[in-house]
Amino acid sequence: MEQVVSQISIMFPDFARWFSAGFIVFARLLGFIRFAPIFNRKEIAGMAKLAFAFILTVILTPLIKPVNPPADSMLLLLVLNFAAGAIIGYIAQIIILAIESGGDMINTQMGLSSAMVMDPSTNSQTSILSRVITLLGLIIFMEVGGFYWMINAFIRSFEIFPIYATAIPLEKIINLDYLVTTTSNVLYVGLQIASPVLLATLGQDIILGVISKTAPQVNVFQLSFLFKPVFGAAIMIWILPMLINVISDFFISFSSIY
Repeated sequence: MEQVVSQISIMFPDFARWFSAGFIVFARLLGFIRFAPIFNRKEIAGMAKLAFAFILTVILTPLIKPVNPPADSMLLLLVLNFAAGAIIGYIAQIIILAIESGGDMINTQMGLSSAMVMDPSTNSQTSILSRVITLLGLIIFMEVGGFYWMINAFIRSFEIFPIYATAIPLEKIINLDYLVTTTSNVLYVGLQIASPVLLATLGQDIILGVISKTAPQVNVFQLSFLFKPVFGAAIMIWILPMLINVISDFFISFSSIY
């Protein structure tokens, strides 16, 4: 293989420069696709992801106008660029995790914790409502332009962190203030999303508690298993339009994180 590359380099003097740059861009794209929402879904075939990464590599490599590669640091550059792409993708994934946490809270409060399904994208057990709300969040994320934000942030990363740089400037790649706010507020945002169902079921628990005191012969424990899922589903249907607006505003408020 090395002989083939060397012969091609002799025939085409710029081949080594373009080939090395494209290889590093491809490594950064692999890290980005591995962690970024939408791209990291296991429902998307691995060959489709590799083909998409290869097409983007062909498109982006001429745009960065690569220079001659360094002599002996290719492995380090590949690792650093993979890490840079992974950081960009993971920041967007944190925003999706906030939506997923709200779904978990709703699922637990409605008494559906036993209804777990296998999530092939994470290879773990997940709640039904959490999966539904996460998929809803992904659709809203694409609708408000999240796909464009991620691609734009990835292209901008080449200006801030060139492919042959040996140190990742985190404070320039991402807005650290927004990053701290997002990671620290994952539970808080999930609580905001789940608050209507939490408050409604809390009121129901209070009513059932009063009934248990005034009429001890009524089996309130069994009634709660019947009323909570039905009442929670009714609240979810009622607040769904408002929930979509809340999730959209949440995504737009963090559009400047990159």
